[in-house]
Amino acid sequence: MLYLVEHFYSIQGEGKHVGAPSLFFRFGGCNMKCEGFGCKEKAPNGVEVLGCDTVYAVNKENFSHLWAPVEKASELLNILNLYDLPGAVDIVLTGGEPLIYANDEVFVTFLETLVKNGHRITFETNGSINVDFEKYPVYKECVFALSVKLSNSNESESKRVNGAVIHNLASNAKEAFFKFSIDFESIHLGLEEEISNIVIHSLKTEVYCMPLGGTKAEVEANTEPLIEFCKAKGYNFSDRLHIRIWDQNKGV
Repeated sequence: MLYLVEHFYSIQGEGKHVGAPSLFFRFGGCNMKCEGFGCKEKAPNGVEVLGCDTVYAVNKENFSHLWAPVEKASELLNILNLYDLPGAVDIVLTGGEPLIYANDEVFVTFLETLVKNGHRITFETNGSINVDFEKYPVYKECVFALSVKLSNSNESESKRVNGAVIHNLASNAKEAFFKFSIDFESIHLGLEEEISNIVIHSLKTEVYCMPLGGTKAEVEANTEPLIEFCKAKGYNFSDRLHIRIWDQNKGV
C-alpha cells in the first residue's frame, strides 16, 4: 500500500534547485531510522520518537494518523487542483524514502502523468534503493537528489552505502546530485574520507553539503563551520531555507 503523509506548495529549500517553486508530496515509510540525527518528535500518544527531522514520515507505529493510504493515481493527481499553481511547477517527492514505492503501479502511473504534463520531478532519496530504469523508463526523466547518509546517521555503512545503486541512479537519471546533511562535530571526524568513498561511485556528480538540523537554531549553529568546509574541499554549500525561514520542516 502506498501512503501519503502530507503535501504542500512552497519553495525548494535545499540542493541544486533551491528557491524553485515546488509542490511537495511526502510519502510514508523508510528503510532507515537515522536515530543519530537526534531529532525528537512527540506523538499524539505521548511517546517521544527519535530519528530524522521528518520522523513522523518514518515511524508509522506512532504517527499512523498522518499516513493516508492511496489506492489510485488520480488521488495524488487531484491534489494539484487544490493549489493555484503557475503552470507546470516542480514536483518534489520526499519522505521518508519515496523509492520504497518505485515498483508500485499507482506510483509509476502518477509519475508518468506528471512527466506527460511537463513537470520536473525531483526525488529526495537516500540512494540505497535501486530503480529498474528499463522496466520503468519514466525514471529516466526524473532528477535524483542523492542524500546518501553518513555515519552521523548511526546507520551501518553496509546499509546506507551501496555503490552499484548510487552509480545506477546517477548514470540513468535525467539529472543527479549528491546532498549531504552535516553537523559541526562530523566535520572533524573523518568526514572528507566518508564523502570521498561515496562520490567515487559517480565522480562527475556534483556535491552539495547542507547543515544538519531540524530547527533554525541547529541549522544556524552548523552553517558557518560547514561553509568553511565547503570552501576548503570545493563542494557546493546548500542552505536549508525552509527551516531558516519557517523554523520547521513540516508542510511549509
